[in-house]
Amino acid sequence: MYASLKSVTSWPPSQKNARRLTLLLCTCSALGSLLVFGFSTSLALSLLAFNLAALACVRVQDRLSSQSIKFEPQELADRLLEVQENERHRLSRELHDDIGQLLTAAKLQSEWLKRRMPDEMQGQCSVLCDTLEETLTKVRDVSAILNPRQLTSLGLEASLRAHLLKTLANTSLHWSLECHQRLTGVPEEMAVAAFRITQEAVTNILRHADAKNLLVRLQRMPQGLTLLISDDGQGFAPAVDPGREGQRGMAGMQERIDQLGGTLAVSSVLGKGTQIEALFPWAPRALERASTNKVLH
Repeated sequence: MYASLKSVTSWPPSQKNARRLTLLLCTCSALGSLLVFGFSTSLALSLLAFNLAALACVRVQDRLSSQSIKFEPQELADRLLEVQENERHRLSRELHDDIGQLLTAAKLQSEWLKRRMPDEMQGQCSVLCDTLEETLTKVRDVSAILNPRQLTSLGLEASLRAHLLKTLANTSLHWSLECHQRLTGVPEEMAVAAFRITQEAVTNILRHADAKNLLVRLQRMPQGLTLLISDDGQGFAPAVDPGREGQRGMAGMQERIDQLGGTLAVSSVLGKGTQIEALFPWAPRALERASTNKVLH
């Protein structure tokens, strides 16, 4: 009892302990008032009723507050991913609309100055124009990575192909993208998840794998959309809990899969490469649409 009371009355108290302490004091006050009322007539009945009412209110408040702070892990993961996507879209707009416009204006101004500069300064002006053009291109690339607008207009397959072409253009990595069926009717949230997982996997391969070959395969299956990413790089040791062990990229992939109720399997052998398999199950309406498309094709 003493150890329990000591844990409740620790200082500074947490919100939970403060609620417990308040409830304990109100309970003691109500019990004391009840004892006094039982053995003496000096305590007014109204005061006892007031103490009991205060005890009941504190108890209800403690119960409601304890319930209000309980969140389901899946709900938190869904909300976190939603916030991340919204923030990506906001940053993409700011880069494209604000910084992109400023860089474009600076580039036009530098070209205007170049036409009016003496010959001995033409070289420096050319370097400045090239630097601004390269910076503007990189800003547009980052904006496209943060918010792949082409997913809506081009579709998942074309968007992935465009991303791989741009990302792997100046590397020695040989890659292929295979799509055995037309990916029409894929829900937007599923397309975004598949794109982001591929994006993260390709980034990890370039940073850590030292791979020579990469295969990305998308396939429409009766149970859902499957994504396979395979490389022949150095491999790594997949963590049981990627978030706790610092594998943030893998943790992000798992969160996106969990959000859609899918499965993610990662197999890797040191020196022999890595294979990532993701399954995005069809939602009831998407399943009906996918079955219809399969019959049509």
